[in-house]
Amino acid sequence: MIGLVAGGGMRSIWLGIALLGLAACTARGPAPVSERAPARASTTPPVAAKSETTRPAPPQISPSTNGVHTVQRGETLYAIAFANNLDYRDIASWNRLESVDRILVGQALRLTAPSGAVETRPLNDEPGPSARPLAEPPLLRVPQAVLLAYTEANWAQVSGASAVAASAPPAVKPSPPATPLPAAPAAAATVSTAVESWLWPADGTLAGRFGAAGGKGIDIVGPRNAPVKAVAPGKVVYSGSGLRGYGKLLIVKHAGEFLSAYAHNEIILVKEGDNVSAGQKIALMGDSDADRVKLHFEIRRYGKPLDPLNYLPERS
Repeated sequence: MIGLVAGGGMRSIWLGIALLGLAACTARGPAPVSERAPARASTTPPVAAKSETTRPAPPQISPSTNGVHTVQRGETLYAIAFANNLDYRDIASWNRLESVDRILVGQALRLTAPSGAVETRPLNDEPGPSARPLAEPPLLRVPQAVLLAYTEANWAQVSGASAVAASAPPAVKPSPPATPLPAAPAAAATVSTAVESWLWPADGTLAGRFGAAGGKGIDIVGPRNAPVKAVAPGKVVYSGSGLRGYGKLLIVKHAGEFLSAYAHNEIILVKEGDNVSAGQKIALMGDSDADRVKLHFEIRRYGKPLDPLNYLPERS
């Protein structure tokens, strides 16, 4: 009996535990909350998309305020002289440059003439002769005549010497035999020192003239991407945007030490060192560093700006 009772009690206990578990599973109520801390937001900034590296723009050349210019990458002697209204040959001479086409980055160039230096100037700019007082004539130091008293003896002496001097024939010096003159050397071929003719650099409306508001050239207004042409044969000595106020600029060197400049271009079609012919398309008109689409055009000689209308042909 005791065993049966004990066995029945154990079954009752296990049955009670099973019923309690079933009740816990079917009971309504909130689900248990995990004690795990929420994930922290990442503090690492998102990686930006790799952008294409752009070449930094070269520093722009401004007129020097202390008479010295330090060469930066991309600059040429012609551009430095152009920005300072100087002749590139003078700068080369003042700094003893071996070649006008070779300057070094970081090189300090003096822009003023040293004492005793000779500036290069065109012949028509030479000053005229200045008036100055004539020097006093030199004193003639020859024996002077001696006044003799009139006597028969003195008269005979003077008259006899005059007669002898008058009767003596002048001595004739024999001339050397004539020698044939050497033949004149053949004339050497000369290099043209002037531009034979000039062309207009672009079609459009003349909007700005030389000297107006300090202008160093003329402005021609036209449509964007209108062709810009070389006004005469020459060599491109600068192509870039390193001169303040000129935008994308071209400078072409011509015969006779003339330079022509083409500013505010949209696109430059030639590069430094290229030889161009008269009328060749070298750029497209734009508004780089300008308030409107236009071509600013200059002619310079020995670093001095000249009125382009004195050189360009009349337009019909």
